[in-house]
Amino acid sequence: MKITEVIIEDRKGNLPRGVADASTGITRMRDNGGYDRTNHLNRVMMAAGCHDGQTDNALTSDQMDPASWVEKYNTAHPYTKEEHNMVHGALKTIGAEYDQPVPFSKSSEHIEVHKTSPHRNPGPIVLNRKPKK
Repeated sequence: MKITEVIIEDRKGNLPRGVADASTGITRMRDNGGYDRTNHLNRVMMAAGCHDGQTDNALTSDQMDPASWVEKYNTAHPYTKEEHNMVHGALKTIGAEYDQPVPFSKSSEHIEVHKTSPHRNPGPIVLNRKPKK
C-alpha cells in the first residue's frame, strides 16, 4: 500500500473528461482552511444575491456584512431557565467552547413591532356580501 492511499486529505481527483468543454466555467471554493463549508456557501450565495453582476468587485460593508455574528458557531435559543441550564450543563459536560452574546432573560417585542393593529376593525367577515355603492 502506498502512503498516498493512506493519507487522502491533500489529494484531489481529476476533472472528468469532457466536463470543461460542456461548461461555461467552474469555480471551486471553500472557506480558509475548509472548516465550515456549509456556512461559507451560505454566505457566498447571500453575497451573490446582493451583487449586481455587472463587475466582479467585492460588495462594500454597507451593502453586506462580510461575516455573520454567528459565523462558525452553532446557537441555542432556550425558552425557559431550565432549558438554559440544560444547554449550559451540556456544554460544560463536553468541554465546548462557548460564550453568551445575549444573557438569558424574559423576551420582549422589538420597539418597532405594532402592539395594536394599525387598521380599524373591519367587523365580521360576511361572505357573498354585495359591495356598497
